[in-house]
Amino acid sequence: MPWKSWSADRIGIALAILAAFGFSFKAIFVKLAYSAAPVDAVTLLALRMSFALPIALWATLWLCRAAPPLTRKDWGMLLALGLLGYYGASILDFIGLQYISAALERLILFIYPTMTVLIGVLFMGKRLEKRQIAALLLSYAGIALAFAHDLHVAEDLHSVLIGAAFVFGSALSYALYSAGAEVAIHRLGTIRFAALAIIVSTFATQLHFLATQPFSALQLPVEVYAYSAAMAIFSTVLPIFWQSAALRLIGSARTVLIGTLGPVLTIVFAWALLAEPVSLAQLAGAALVVAGVLLVSRRKKLPTLPTVNEAACIQGSKQA
Repeated sequence: MPWKSWSADRIGIALAILAAFGFSFKAIFVKLAYSAAPVDAVTLLALRMSFALPIALWATLWLCRAAPPLTRKDWGMLLALGLLGYYGASILDFIGLQYISAALERLILFIYPTMTVLIGVLFMGKRLEKRQIAALLLSYAGIALAFAHDLHVAEDLHSVLIGAAFVFGSALSYALYSAGAEVAIHRLGTIRFAALAIIVSTFATQLHFLATQPFSALQLPVEVYAYSAAMAIFSTVLPIFWQSAALRLIGSARTVLIGTLGPVLTIVFAWALLAEPVSLAQLAGAALVVAGVLLVSRRKKLPTLPTVNEAACIQGSKQA
């Protein structure tokens, strides 16, 4: 195979592009599932996480079998972050996508790095730098432009406002998750943390489904199950692993740079597959959001060596 002769740098770039592609397609899968049948957000999320669970269990039990056991503090951290991230942020996002376009959803979600900065300033004693202020202004100006586009083409103004509020709540939840994930990843390693967070979120989602939905809600067309499985594999688990590998091979700065392809890809996919309209204001908004995220993501170059737990996962995968 040609990729076997690629350098580590080239492989890292390819993996980062694949991760951006996968993450950007998540909203498309959700929209396609909604159009295939009248499925609610809780049921769709439960299906997505159920399909993701076997891969997460495999990563935890097989790839990371040599890693040290978790402490009570580790489990507490995983419980909190799992509820914030793949459960809390996802359920708000899925609800929001019932009301707004996939393109606007992706742009609102993409501002979570700037929200993470604000959380650090408000609650962690960090200082707000000039470039971070500029990044905030760029990002929120971009959201305003994209929001204006959706308001212009929408038939129901109230629906756009509701959907944007839910997705903004999703971005805030994911920003809180991101702020805590940095500590968790340092302790547990990227792959192990991501897999365990998915497992926690899956159980939370299933409990939510059992508490609020009848089993008859699972009587859905095969298309909904297909979109859910595709979302779980190609827009959840695999992009997480691809991104983790890219971080190790090319570093965080270049991975973030390539990740900014996400909102643009979503706009293109939404136009091509969902017939969502595209305007110059929307494209300009996307450019501003991307610029803001790039600006806020700039940092001094740090070594990208894996943690002790990450090394155990990598060693386990080699033994496999």
